[in-house]
Amino acid sequence: MLIRDATSGDWPAIWAFLRPIVAAGETFTWDRDVSEERARAMWLLEPPGRTVVAVDADETVLGTAKMNPNHMGPASHISSASFMVHPGHAGRGVGRALGEHALGWARAEGYRAMQFNAVVETNTRAVRLWRSLGFEVLATLPEGFDHPVEGYVGLHIMYRPL
Repeated sequence: MLIRDATSGDWPAIWAFLRPIVAAGETFTWDRDVSEERARAMWLLEPPGRTVVAVDADETVLGTAKMNPNHMGPASHISSASFMVHPGHAGRGVGRALGEHALGWARAEGYRAMQFNAVVETNTRAVRLWRSLGFEVLATLPEGFDHPVEGYVGLHIMYRPL
């Protein structure tokens, strides 16, 4: 697996799994009917942000991540990131590789920590992965996320110093 900067040519492959993940409404805080144009603008970041893809030897996009400052100005020393793994490639280490890459990027860019603002508490695979990479749950916003099956569930704010 290779992790490299995403290009505009990667967008169709990203959109092919981003769209159904967002539409399912189980893990992302985006509007479930987000347009392709809006999704592309929110996912393919310009500096100081960065968007990457994880690809196999055939250049098949396995997953993607975007990394950016969590806030601006005097809070811009804290990074954030978002991740999506193609469901057909889940459970094969893609998320972990992207998470480790994002942490390395943040360190190299001089960030002091990484914060995830909205990890859905029922997304237990993601919570387990982030904990294994040293993140802790700082707080949980009760009923912060309207899950299509579970109803209102909490949103974790997760943090890790670098």
